[in-house]
Amino acid sequence: MWIKWLGHAAFLITSDSGLRIITDPYKVEAGVEYAAIDEAADIVTVSHHHFDHDNVAAVKGSPKVVDGAGIHDVKGIEFKGVATQHDTTGGSQRGNNVIYVFEVDGIRVCHLGDLGHPLDSGQIADIGPVDILITPVGGEYTIDAAVATRTCEAIAPKVVIPMHFKTAGCAFPIAPVEDFLEDRSAVRRLDDSQAEFKKVSLPAKTETVVLKHAR
Repeated sequence: MWIKWLGHAAFLITSDSGLRIITDPYKVEAGVEYAAIDEAADIVTVSHHHFDHDNVAAVKGSPKVVDGAGIHDVKGIEFKGVATQHDTTGGSQRGNNVIYVFEVDGIRVCHLGDLGHPLDSGQIADIGPVDILITPVGGEYTIDAAVATRTCEAIAPKVVIPMHFKTAGCAFPIAPVEDFLEDRSAVRRLDDSQAEFKKVSLPAKTETVVLKHAR
């Protein structure tokens, strides 16, 4: 399986058989300055309906859309949507958010979307075992570095991939990834937008992999 960071919360996940999943495709406007998404996919997941996470129209290939909490069986993959909020006030400020957990090539991936609060024990249980956790870390609109660190500890994945942080392609008033990395003991920074992951070679101890955004 390959994971490619397109920018912001958008990732292209490609299975060994060529199935392509894009998470939270963004629209280029109002602070999101990454290049427009120009990828095809079989499946698109949408964590919530804000312009920087639900631009399904930009994705080529007539993908099936996974949108909402509950179980979604799409093209042979089960997507489990866990209901959360985009803020610390029960969604009253920014609305709801859906975390997606799904398995590709034997690897369980969890994309937290724009999670805005610490997870409770019930939500942690609903998420279940995770191999690769994709988490926001920039704060302001999502959990910040400190809460993301505690979330990683609670979920205990093999690999953590940070997202939704300040870059040259994001003008939002959020923190850079360095704030999150200060508390990480095993960090691998790649000069590439993508990395390959195999179930048999996942690390025994949690590793943080920082990708370079593609756009």
